Amino acid sequence: MPTSLLLAEDDPRLLEDLQQHFLNRSFLVHACATGTQALHAVQHHRFDLVLLDIMLPGIDGLSLLDEIRRQQAVPVMLMSALGAEQDRISGFTRGADDYLPKPFSLPELDARVDALLRRVAFDRATSQQTEAGEVILDQSLQDIHHNGKAAGLTASEFRLLATLNAHPGEALSKAFLYQTVLHRAYTRLDRGLDVHVCNLRRKLADIGAQHMQIQAVRGQGYILVDQEQP
Repeated sequence: MPTSLLLAEDDPRLLEDLQQHFLNRSFLVHACATGTQALHAVQHHRFDLVLLDIMLPGIDGLSLLDEIRRQQAVPVMLMSALGAEQDRISGFTRGADDYLPKPFSLPELDARVDALLRRVAFDRATSQQTEAGEVILDQSLQDIHHNGKAAGLTASEFRLLATLNAHPGEALSKAFLYQTVLHRAYTRLDRGLDVHVCNLRRKLADIGAQHMQIQAVRGQGYILVDQEQP
């Protein structure tokens, strides 16, 4: 099934370029130039992804995001030339899944879109696992279960584990993990991610899931290794 995309952008040239780009990728694209048009589309159609400019006429992007979250669990990526940290924070706290500052390149856009769609596919797959003894990542509860025990993860710990698990055998850079998990840029003096990794390791051990090992890769980042896999 082709990916169904709602694209909301008020710059007519950029809207046309993005629409053509995603059509070339075999997406089904519903393009809107105003927030009002985009809201009408959300009310009448189901989408796999929403690419949403913040500065939209009619209904602004953040208000539209609020309406989308009331109606659908569709992943939403915000686009904006607004570079202030508060704008990014506001978008994430209101339910955005990613934030792409303008100007951006099409390869970066593709990489971010593909990563977001992979995470969504992973979340849906893991939420359907029910076999006894399995490690289950429960997207609805934002927690992990093993042999009937819940780990009691924080939202950031769950995002970290889900992100690592969505890229099995792949070392993910700290810069990527900070952006994806903690929603901020990485700086060398920031130890926030290391603290989350330490807490997550402890909680996995507490529920007997220590075979899921978060290993540091020197000069790269972190990788999730399942020692029970053949």
